[in-house]
Amino acid sequence: MTPIRDSQGVFCGANRLLLTAAVTLAIQVGARPALAQRAERIVTPPPLAQIQRTRPAVSPRPALVAPGISGREASLDLNIDYSDATIYNPDTDKDDPVRLRSYQDARATAPPKVPFVAPTIEILPGETVRIKLHNKLKPDDPNTCPGPDVNKPHCFNRTNLHAHGLWVSPTGNSDNVLVSINPGVVFEYEYNVPADHPAGTFWYHTHLHGSTALQVSSGMAGFLIVRGDRLPTMDTPGDIDTLLTDVTGAVFTPRPVLLQQIQYACRDAQGKIQEDGNKKYFCNDGQVGGIEGYDQFGPGTWPKSGRYTTINGEVMPVFPGAQVGRIERWRIAHAGVRDSVLLQFKKMRDNAPRFAGLTAAQQENWIAQNCPGDPLPEFAFAADGLTRGQIVQRTTTVLQPGYREDLLMVFPEAGNYCVIDDNANESTTINQQIKSRKFLGSVNVGVGQPVGPDLKAYLQAQLVAAADRTMPAGPVRQKVHGDLANDLRLTSFIPHPDIGDNEKTGTQTLEFAIVAGPKFSGRLVENADTTGSQESCRIVNLEIDGAKASGARVDAGIHIKRIYVMTTIRDISVHDCSGNGVRIEGTDANSVGQLVVDNVWVNNGGDYNFYINSAARNIWMNNCSSERPGPNTLNLFPGTKIGGKKGKPWM
Repeated sequence: MTPIRDSQGVFCGANRLLLTAAVTLAIQVGARPALAQRAERIVTPPPLAQIQRTRPAVSPRPALVAPGISGREASLDLNIDYSDATIYNPDTDKDDPVRLRSYQDARATAPPKVPFVAPTIEILPGETVRIKLHNKLKPDDPNTCPGPDVNKPHCFNRTNLHAHGLWVSPTGNSDNVLVSINPGVVFEYEYNVPADHPAGTFWYHTHLHGSTALQVSSGMAGFLIVRGDRLPTMDTPGDIDTLLTDVTGAVFTPRPVLLQQIQYACRDAQGKIQEDGNKKYFCNDGQVGGIEGYDQFGPGTWPKSGRYTTINGEVMPVFPGAQVGRIERWRIAHAGVRDSVLLQFKKMRDNAPRFAGLTAAQQENWIAQNCPGDPLPEFAFAADGLTRGQIVQRTTTVLQPGYREDLLMVFPEAGNYCVIDDNANESTTINQQIKSRKFLGSVNVGVGQPVGPDLKAYLQAQLVAAADRTMPAGPVRQKVHGDLANDLRLTSFIPHPDIGDNEKTGTQTLEFAIVAGPKFSGRLVENADTTGSQESCRIVNLEIDGAKASGARVDAGIHIKRIYVMTTIRDISVHDCSGNGVRIEGTDANSVGQLVVDNVWVNNGGDYNFYINSAARNIWMNNCSSERPGPNTLNLFPGTKIGGKKGKPWM
């Protein structure tokens, strides 16, 4: 993803994989009793979008979609409208009514459990995917939309959809963030997904300049999963899904986790946000919370607002059905906009009291008393939807807005576990504020297979055994087995091999800073040519070995493509719009060596090296090249006709 800049907001889009499956609600036999939580706050996966296909969605191994097999089409319909729902408020121990803009499955046969959580879209490599959006929101006030300044929040009922991280065209009616789908308009996107697109956890969200942060804060975001079943060969990478199976052949237990930060508020008769003496938001009985202005979720307001990060639409829910020794695949997407999440798991004290009606200080004390001990190890194998070269063991996973991480989790004993958002200092959070520890939810773990004291050794043994069961006999199986035995390496599954020093043929240095206020300051070092410098947008054309390439865009972050860039960056984010990912070597908390990602939060004073392989396929130069409405903007009103030829995007 990318943080995109929305005048007062920072946000954007990225990539990943997700396999959703039904999660049993039954507590495992032999487990200690779960916390006394309300039944409706059991975690369930987001609903699957109803997709129509011209061919079956499955095919036999060794390839899900082999080169040359194309023509499969998938179509779905999404409504954009208000959803009426409730969000649990631990301060009052009640459910607050809310009314939020959302993506809704137009073909759904039953109402979703949490109406504002967008449906999960699952697609396949080689498909032509058509997503038809029906904007059913009411028209914006013509006196204020679009307004005199396009760089101020405006037109909250105009929208679009960004397929964050897909390797597809950013033009025409493909993944074009410059399309404005106005109220009353029906518009169809068409994505021609390459046959060699890797499986992974990606996501989609609204991405219209002027309303992005407000709409994403309302919940307009969801998983976009590319599923894959391709086994590796000695020459081509495979999909990591083929490895992550148990002795029965079933996939590791999937845990899709969509993190959102919905900072809803109620307003008084004068239109002002209702706050108590500590600036905490509150709603009176009979009021309905919503998100209708940037004043309610601007920078710095999240900690004081008293709102909570949701998991699949629920506040502080229970993850049921885990078992000791059973490996789980946690697919996590940070779809919020206002707070960093530092994810940890700790064993919960037996008979812990309910977490409700506590002050901020009492919340800290509750966590300290009821979630003692060291955090569990987390085993990260993919970042921003792309498989890592090696599984990384850590105890904290740092998630900035737009990040996605795929983790393997093993719970060593029965009982309840705390899911915690750990504290942090101001230099490591998107708010640039000190962050207190938060309780996100709990995992209920039943008895199962003993794992021993070394969870890494247990996981390694399970994965080596899986490789011996699932990989093709011969050199491929030997290679995968050997890689896993060699400190959990995954070289047969990475879609982007490491860039060697001999491949780094061009360099360019940039140094700049984002400062407070409506304008940014920055300076470019060496032979950089700049154009178009207005308040929130600047295009930077870089000259590499005498060849000019439109390479970087500066707004709330740097967007870089095709080039190797060494940067000294402060207080910004870095986002690659190509889908091929940016390679980084630096101090990112989740990185080891080269890591391919599409979104990077750079700490204060951080120095990073970024590498772009100009020979890579599917690199697009204009996906995020401009968010300022102009001659390239497709502003669609009711009655506008736009279309394209089968298999090709509209141009």
